[in-house]
Amino acid sequence: MELNNAPDLTAERLNEEATSSSLSEEQYKRKMERRKEVQEQRLADRNLEKGLIIVHTGNGKGKTTAALGMVMRSLGHGYRVAIVQFIKGAWEPAEKAVLSHWPDLLQFHAMGEGFTWETQDRQRDIQKAEQAWEKALTFIRNPEFKLILLDEINVALKLGYLKVENILAGLTEKPENSHVILTGRGAPQALIDKADLVTEMTLIKHPFREQGVKAQPGIEF
Repeated sequence: MELNNAPDLTAERLNEEATSSSLSEEQYKRKMERRKEVQEQRLADRNLEKGLIIVHTGNGKGKTTAALGMVMRSLGHGYRVAIVQFIKGAWEPAEKAVLSHWPDLLQFHAMGEGFTWETQDRQRDIQKAEQAWEKALTFIRNPEFKLILLDEINVALKLGYLKVENILAGLTEKPENSHVILTGRGAPQALIDKADLVTEMTLIKHPFREQGVKAQPGIEF
């Protein structure tokens, strides 16, 4: 279905105009009234529901953190959720400890054994990634699970541990109303093309690089 983008353009224009400090109170009020009308039209035009393929990629921090925010929302709605970690499994992150409070709703599987420079065994890394994908498929195919998070799977794809065509084929098996999030830097273009929602985290500053600050509990893990 093709959407009329005119309300979007109108909303952007009204937002820009409303930020002008030269507007009188009466002018600002009229702009906001018009902005409300446009927003209501936008919402009326967009009333579909569907399960989404979501990709969080880029070199910036926050890909998994943003995905875990969606996990918390889904748990708050009482939905069943599955998390499969492809790379960071050896870390036993604090997130796992927190999320263990929802044993009836959440399945958490840390399948990786750490980063490549730690494992130093490519064949075992490939084997673990393939095992993680097989585990992920059991959740993707299961209509009881509303949200499936495949953490750092993009890294496994970038390193050649998994084939993107296999991942794309597996995603076609998900039920119509379930969501799948795939995180990690270096998401392949074919996956980006397939996804419904793609966010690229851009690195501007990082304390490890600029200041030599190590990973800290509550921030990185």
